[in-house]
Amino acid sequence: MSKFDKLAVMQKIGATKMVPVFYHQDVEIAKQVVKACYDGGVRAFEFTNRGDFAHEVFAEVRKFTWTECPELALGVGSVVDAPTASLFIQMGADFVVGPLFNPDVAKVCNRRGVPYTPGCGSVSEVGFAQEAGCDLIKVFPGDVLGPKFVKGLLAPMPWSKLMVTGGVEPTEDNLSAWFKAGVFCVGMGSKLFPKDKIEAKDWQYITNKCREALNIIKK
Repeated sequence: MSKFDKLAVMQKIGATKMVPVFYHQDVEIAKQVVKACYDGGVRAFEFTNRGDFAHEVFAEVRKFTWTECPELALGVGSVVDAPTASLFIQMGADFVVGPLFNPDVAKVCNRRGVPYTPGCGSVSEVGFAQEAGCDLIKVFPGDVLGPKFVKGLLAPMPWSKLMVTGGVEPTEDNLSAWFKAGVFCVGMGSKLFPKDKIEAKDWQYITNKCREALNIIKK
């Protein structure tokens, strides 16, 4: 069962404005990356469902965060169907994120009071997702759509809360462009977790990089 309700999750995401996005098949590496982000100030983390037995890794990371990262909302990403959403909610996912919008996933999440953030690439898709009860919409892929898409969408739909994922970097220029366009928050993956740093188990680098990105966002 989820640890935090929908309102609490939205407050955590809104407070930090950044959701790290990560997957690794090694449970211990996944735990250390999550803890490094938490130590850097992160309070909402998306573990992506991208490998074989990803749900088993997620379950172990979830148990770990209950004691080691007590204020962390741990969500699951790359969810495209309702059965997968149900599986991860059963394992304690606090929120569900997808690369696309699936109304069946929205029904499952709404029934359990779990936030669903679907990926949308058009104004109409965003509207359909909002009608299905999605409070936070993922603009995806961000590097294709760009800040102008966000700004253009918010003009006629200023109530929209948008999270951009894809093409987000922990630099002042990149983050400033997105937040000036009006995003509610950003999802950040590979730029926070360079492969060589993961292989070297340089967890302090990840903590520092998260802290640096959060400080830029606060500006």
